Amino acid sequence: MHTNTRTLGSCSILVVSLTTAAFAQHPAMPPGMTHEQHQAQMQKDADLKQRGMAAMGFDQDKTTHHFLLATNGGSIEVGVKDPSDAESRTRVRAHLKDIAAEFAGGNFDKPFATHAEVVPGVRTMQERRASIAYAYEDTPEGGRVRISTADAEARAAVHAFLQYQIREHATGDPQSVKR
Repeated sequence: MHTNTRTLGSCSILVVSLTTAAFAQHPAMPPGMTHEQHQAQMQKDADLKQRGMAAMGFDQDKTTHHFLLATNGGSIEVGVKDPSDAESRTRVRAHLKDIAAEFAGGNFDKPFATHAEVVPGVRTMQERRASIAYAYEDTPEGGRVRISTADAEARAAVHAFLQYQIREHATGDPQSVKR
């Protein structure tokens, strides 16, 4: 029997490629999580990305989000992963400009649309909106909304809002104020 090593080599490459692709599409299951919990988390993440695209107007996979706490409030930062992606950067900037204006007016419809629930801190941020300032600024990668307040109750609400975002978007940002 004659074996064609070229065919075997091609088959091996195909198997390795398919195996690698399968693992790349399915993130590793976190320790202590059942298969069902992992499947539910992956579905939740996919739903969040889809709703986020509709509410924010840009592809979540092409951008990075950061939610940073500060002693006077915090910030929401979004940037493009690829510096040459001018279209996504433009969309990010438009979204964050809208967010700054909408939040200042007490409108938190977009976070609700993205997360399918009222985000912690929102009700207090709406009630105390006169004591909270929202300032948009461009960054090289996209944009930033600085949120500031001298009101302790409003600041606690801003922190609760940002901490929720950190968890939901899995940004890895610190959950407390850096000093």
